[in-house]
Amino acid sequence: MNIFNVLNLIGGLSLFLFGMSVMGDALERRAGNSLKALLGKLTSGRFMGLLTGLVVTSIIQSSSATTVMVVGFVNSGLMTLKQSIYVIMGANIGTTVTAWILSLAGINGESLFIELLKPSSFTPVLALIGIIFMMTAKNDRKKDTGMILLGFAVLMYGMSAMSGAVSGLKDVPGFAELFVVFKNPILGVIVGALLTAVIQSSSASVGILQALAVTGQVSYGAAIPIIMGQNIGTCVTALLSSIGTNKNARRAALVHLSFNIIGTSVCLIVFCIIKMLCAPVFLDEAAGMAGIAICHSIFNITCTVLLFPCGGLLERIVCHIVPDTADKDDSVVLLDERLLTAPALALERCRILLDDMAKCSMASLNESIEALDTCTVQLSDAIRANESKTDKYEDVISSYLVKLSTRQINDTDSLTASKYLKLIGDFERIADLSLNILESAEERKIKEISFSPDAKKELGILTSAVSEIMYLAYMGFTEDDRESASRIEPLEEVVDQLKEELRTRHIFRMQHGNCSIDAGFVLSDILTNLERISDHCTNIAECLLDNTKLGLSPHETQRELVSDNEDFRQRFKEYSSKYSLPALV
Repeated sequence: MNIFNVLNLIGGLSLFLFGMSVMGDALERRAGNSLKALLGKLTSGRFMGLLTGLVVTSIIQSSSATTVMVVGFVNSGLMTLKQSIYVIMGANIGTTVTAWILSLAGINGESLFIELLKPSSFTPVLALIGIIFMMTAKNDRKKDTGMILLGFAVLMYGMSAMSGAVSGLKDVPGFAELFVVFKNPILGVIVGALLTAVIQSSSASVGILQALAVTGQVSYGAAIPIIMGQNIGTCVTALLSSIGTNKNARRAALVHLSFNIIGTSVCLIVFCIIKMLCAPVFLDEAAGMAGIAICHSIFNITCTVLLFPCGGLLERIVCHIVPDTADKDDSVVLLDERLLTAPALALERCRILLDDMAKCSMASLNESIEALDTCTVQLSDAIRANESKTDKYEDVISSYLVKLSTRQINDTDSLTASKYLKLIGDFERIADLSLNILESAEERKIKEISFSPDAKKELGILTSAVSEIMYLAYMGFTEDDRESASRIEPLEEVVDQLKEELRTRHIFRMQHGNCSIDAGFVLSDILTNLERISDHCTNIAECLLDNTKLGLSPHETQRELVSDNEDFRQRFKEYSSKYSLPALV
């Protein structure tokens, strides 16, 4: 083997790893929305969890990527530790699919059917289709399909280059002696674990082993322990991913490690006993690509069958290793960047936090309205705490959505991210304006400013209308209730009229000496903040009702709702009657 063979080996390995990375990333993007649907099946039980892990890993071709996502799900509260155990088990079976695909490179035969199955026959066609999709498609899904095909083509070309580069090693005595040493099971496990830990992909390390198998010097006795070790080495990715996460996420990563260590230990003991007692002849036979794929599948399926009934035991083990502690209570759970690889799930987590943010905003408004009558220290603290919480929500969610938007995501997810960014600003401003109302209530209390009985009654009507419009906005978003969202605009028109009427009436009372100028300033601030809150609720409704398919902007949507709309006129009439002011005396 000369220097040119070494260079070819390095180039082939680079293409192989690059192709696997490109194909895996494109598969994750392509299957993003499907991942959300699969995740919903986890509540059905442990068998569905196993099936979910198997299917997801088969789709994205990486048990490491699946396990990293699982750590992110557990850290974000989207999955329980118990659910994660069975998904991880399924991922170990799903990862065997890659070895079977790579084994196609070792097919030999003269028939037309066999020739068509060889990667050298169909890979160029896939590469051509992939590059056409990449250069001509405007749809993100088609572009991702092109990337998948190109990634697979590059991967198979890399595999072919590696196999060709190492084929000459069969005549090198030192290489044969090296694999004689690897027949020591313990050493084989260590080598397999180290190799996989370095490249952080058991699928890639199995592919490298399959490429070396073309030399005919890799026996089953040497390959099987290496395959066992590869399952331990792949845990490094999940362990690194769990750094800085909560205790359950760290436990999920340890489940992956403990599952593979226990499974490997049991299988290694059985392997050593069989080797000493029976000395099977096949262990000295040369392993082919398909043979390695078979061993990989049998080992992973065996480990899963052995440990599947022991999910509860694995949970107790990792809970003992990472015990419960008095974690600092943080009401805002930070979004996990591991979920950025699955945009649909990242957006789902953003929506969960946005629901909490909307609840904080509504609580701030209701508490500030209550403070207008009775301004207590407890109310003041609660309003300020909620306002501070919404600020934190805004920072965390908006930063996360900006990071998500820089990723290659499909049009639907991009529109959803844009909608959430708009909603964040409105919910945050509602909390700010509620704090302004509290400050007006505190000023009124400090300066001992009183409103006339008529002013109090009229203000009560306006605050009731604003409370209802806030509730409609909350329900419209959290329940995806278009009926509630469609009621906001007519009620906002009523709020606008009430605000102007209250100002007019206050001027009338000042002219007749029934109200002070100081009270007028405070009242004016309250009216302005209440009216602005209703405006932000309208922004929320417009965002929820925006007809993106027709390309309408929010303002166009509003005009569509108002003009020649019988429902709008009927609701406006209904709310005008409900929140009518008493006759001016």
